[in-house]
Amino acid sequence: MLKKTLLSTIAGLILSACATSPTGRTQLIYMPDNQVNQMGLQAFDSMKSKNPVSRNPRYNQFAQCVTYALTRETGGQWEVVVFEDETLNAFALPGNKIGVHTGLINLVDNQDQLAAVIGHEIGHVLSRHSNERLSQETAVSTGLAMVQAVAQPQSALGQTALGLLGVGAEYGVILPYSRIHETEADTIGLDLMARAGFDPRQSINLWLKMDKAAQGGQPIEFMSTHPSHGTRIDNLNQNMNKALQLQQQAWQMGKQPRCMK
Repeated sequence: MLKKTLLSTIAGLILSACATSPTGRTQLIYMPDNQVNQMGLQAFDSMKSKNPVSRNPRYNQFAQCVTYALTRETGGQWEVVVFEDETLNAFALPGNKIGVHTGLINLVDNQDQLAAVIGHEIGHVLSRHSNERLSQETAVSTGLAMVQAVAQPQSALGQTALGLLGVGAEYGVILPYSRIHETEADTIGLDLMARAGFDPRQSINLWLKMDKAAQGGQPIEFMSTHPSHGTRIDNLNQNMNKALQLQQQAWQMGKQPRCMK
């Protein structure tokens, strides 16, 4: 009887935790979004206090211009910060926080390539991937404890929490998103950059540049936690025709970003 009751309780929790991602995929999410957002805010504040923030007006204007063009399509208030870091990386956190490394800005050729990376990272947030990972990897009680743990990033639990949020590499903990999450973020990011008026074809050029940089020995944190460029490019090509149509529609609506590097 106890076993049946326990199984019924677990089944009820699973059913109540079912959600649907922007692409229509079923997700297991039971942590309140406001708590996950708070974790993202705490993590971002910690990073800003412990990592040098770029004061280069050109870098900041470029990153803000690209980000704001993208987030006009998503709605909400988003903050973007450029960090003085030569690794080729960018990230987005629950709570609408975006970080871009100067190394990535130096690498990209144009606004469209930067939009490809930032759009992908925004895709993770829109799909609630951090919440999904926390829900899958932790019990409810542990998950609640991690809300406070983010404020202590050097602790073991804090490092795990940051890893699940997607920024654990800053503290030596790399927990890659699953291939499903990566493909989903690619799809959402490609559509997002196209709806904002950016050229989606430049996403292919961006990943080719990333691969070339990796072969040249440059530190690529972003690539270390993401799938191979070949798999990513195949996925992007499968969705390119739709993205190009979205871009044409955006241009007809007057959406033509002009973000100068």
